Amino acid sequence: METIGRHANQAVDAGAQPSSPPDLPKRRRRHARLVSGWLMLAPLLLFIIGFFVVPMLYIFYLSFIEVDEASGHAAYGIQNYIKFFTDPYYMNSLWLTIKVSVYTVIVSLVLGYPVALTMSKCSPGVRGLLALLVASPLLVSIVVRNFGWFLLLMPNGTINQILTSLRIVDSPLKLLFSEIGVVIGMSNAYLPFMILAIATSLYNIDPSLEKASSILGANPFRTFLSVTLPLSLPGIVSGVALVFSMSMSSYVTPALMGGPNVPMMPVVVYDQILHLLRWTYGSAISYVLLGITLIMVTVFTRMFEKGRFREAFR
Repeated sequence: METIGRHANQAVDAGAQPSSPPDLPKRRRRHARLVSGWLMLAPLLLFIIGFFVVPMLYIFYLSFIEVDEASGHAAYGIQNYIKFFTDPYYMNSLWLTIKVSVYTVIVSLVLGYPVALTMSKCSPGVRGLLALLVASPLLVSIVVRNFGWFLLLMPNGTINQILTSLRIVDSPLKLLFSEIGVVIGMSNAYLPFMILAIATSLYNIDPSLEKASSILGANPFRTFLSVTLPLSLPGIVSGVALVFSMSMSSYVTPALMGGPNVPMMPVVVYDQILHLLRWTYGSAISYVLLGITLIMVTVFTRMFEKGRFREAFR
């Protein structure tokens, strides 16, 4: 009986002192990693919130303020947006911006895909050299590059002198202060982004797939259409979305290469805010540009995700 009682007392004492859960150290380590992760992200989050989110919200707030230029009276409403979509000048500017951006994407894609394909077929050493050459224009200011094209595209510039001396054209072409000049300037500026986006996708293609296609009797062109091109579509979509969004928001190139003859939306926003001092109306135009760009990029990427582009290559 004494032995039984002693064991009972020991069991009671053990139950009175509960042990810690075995997963408590794991929880503490997980909590510590979570806290340390947020602490490391805090500077970046503060920077984004302070220098991007807050200014964007303030501009969005300004876009709903309508100022009467005669009396200076301010009121809240959507009149700025109504004015934009009912004015033929601004709607023409929006259409011109979309058209020039689409042309820039097409030129960048046509010129960039062969370069990216060549890079994917080269040895690692040559590939690194080509990547350096492709990215080297990004080391030069876009203003300097545009002034270089400015001298080339002038009526008495190098390009027109060559064309007239070879008697290809009778009179100098109007390349400057036109849509063609803006497309040339923006294609030169954003071509490296298209090349690098497509090349990254081509690097991930297994070479054995192309070998298998050739073994099955497909010629190089058929292999390209059936294997290489469909598998590189993610890079094409990324490059198209990137170049299109940057072209829609480009200011320097349209201002220098297009001038008043090519009133693209970023130039119109700049004139409204800094020249005409219409801060509220310029804010509304900037948000229209942002909204149209997001809608078009989202629709394009969603069409790719649903496989509608891939079905065209089957």
